[in-house]
Amino acid sequence: MKNPLLNTGELGIFALGGLGEVGKNTYIYEIEDQIFIVDAGILFPDEHLLGIDYVIPDYTYLLENEERIVGLFITHAHEDHIGGIPYLLKKVNIPKIYASGIAVDLIEYKLLEHPDIKPPKIEEYKSHYKYSFKHVELSFIRLNHSIPDMFGFVFRTPQGILFHTGDFKIDFTPVGPAAEYDKLAAIGSEGVLCLLSDSTNAERDELIPSDSKIGKSINELFSRMSGRIIIATFASNMYRIQQIIESSVLNNRKVAVFGRSMERAIEAGMQTGYIKAPKDTIVSGEQVNRVKPNELTILVTGSQGEPLAALSRIANGSHRQIKAMPGDTVIFSSSPIPGNQEGINRTINKLFRLDVEVITHGPLADTHTSGHGAQQDLKLMLSLIRPKMFIPMHGEHRMLKHHKELAMDCGVKEENILIMDNGDVAAITQDSIRLAGKVTAGEVYIDGTGIGDIGSTVIKERKLLSEEGLFSVVLSVNTQTKKLVNEPTIISRGFIYMKGNEEITQSLANEAKKIVVAELGKKLYNELNLKQAVIDHLNQKIFDLTQRRPLVIPIVVDLKST
Repeated sequence: MKNPLLNTGELGIFALGGLGEVGKNTYIYEIEDQIFIVDAGILFPDEHLLGIDYVIPDYTYLLENEERIVGLFITHAHEDHIGGIPYLLKKVNIPKIYASGIAVDLIEYKLLEHPDIKPPKIEEYKSHYKYSFKHVELSFIRLNHSIPDMFGFVFRTPQGILFHTGDFKIDFTPVGPAAEYDKLAAIGSEGVLCLLSDSTNAERDELIPSDSKIGKSINELFSRMSGRIIIATFASNMYRIQQIIESSVLNNRKVAVFGRSMERAIEAGMQTGYIKAPKDTIVSGEQVNRVKPNELTILVTGSQGEPLAALSRIANGSHRQIKAMPGDTVIFSSSPIPGNQEGINRTINKLFRLDVEVITHGPLADTHTSGHGAQQDLKLMLSLIRPKMFIPMHGEHRMLKHHKELAMDCGVKEENILIMDNGDVAAITQDSIRLAGKVTAGEVYIDGTGIGDIGSTVIKERKLLSEEGLFSVVLSVNTQTKKLVNEPTIISRGFIYMKGNEEITQSLANEAKKIVVAELGKKLYNELNLKQAVIDHLNQKIFDLTQRRPLVIPIVVDLKST
């Protein structure tokens, strides 16, 4: 089945996630009636999504068109690019996953946690590989990012070349392999029809420091420390983990690792050779207390203030093996993801209470650098690729807008640039780019093991409960005699404290009683009508009395004699 939004000879590009947000990156290329899925990420919820663990895209379109899917192609192994894979596989039949290097290991680990999935074959690509599909050739360009093995995708199509950058920054002194700038220049000379490029730092007009500079800075910090060092970073940042291990070795320190994702990342990094540590450098949790404080580095998860991560538990005093003590130095080798600052501040405050020295990234210490290029990097990419058409991706709406300005500065015509939202379909030919319409796109919430069984109504109710509380009234009736058997019982949770507010609760009980008597007196009694009448009436009365709107739940017990 062909996409009805596309005319003959047009190819389609759209996102199910990743536009207007930083997260759940899932991009779709429709070329010659084939569907190429690029990445399948998750979004970490902010505080308004109460109790939600992750957010994934709505996969309806892929489910309806699964016979046209040729594969899932992974640019790199960050959670906002691979975290949705298990949930996608539960819903949609994917013939093959294409991934490279460290991403293969981390996807395999992820799938082990979901034994109910029968995963497709994972095809490991390398940067010089080429794959041929019907009238489409896919090749790869290695770029630099904060995780190894990040690749941009080159689609050679009948209409022209499409280039999808993935996440990148320009780093001339990278910790890992160098980016393939020659390949970027080569496709630029050949002529690129459309570029899709990472917009995360499109607002930042500054130089993003090289990862190797951070290594030197960490080294310098370690050389000045006399007590234990507790350092938190992203588990996915293999290069940073390697730098921390190297600085520890240089300063005669052993390394202990805490946090499940950190342990897994180190295991995967050692298998792929990105993490190398001399024998006996890494010590187990049991051996920690046998190592002198000035000879120990503790590498932990929790750089974003996550409540259950190792660093948060150390700060709370609830970690089984590590107790923070005066003389310790905690280093945050990360920057806050938008929305996480409050959790990080809480953790830092608790650490200060424990008399611990805390160092965060700032003007005094370079402990972190972004994995995303700022304006100069984005302009260099645009100048090398010289695209005819441009779609900014991977970023909130204002970031996409800033990236559009940069593209125009670099010579892309304004009419050839599309700023889109998730679900918007770009239809492209050799000469034109247009907005063709929308496909189904939205947010699906994951809460515990449930996928999508919680909708926006439930979130609204949770918000209401958290802000306004619950007011419940228990009504015992006899539908045979059409009488109220007992006085209504009032239960209040998080709304008003019942002791001391007897007057309000009594008046509300009397109001409920009036409604029940009126409803029972009707010729056609219906329990649903009774409940709704109580809710409507009490909602208004409670608001008049208290200016608040708690969740009103009437409970009707029918005591008719059997």
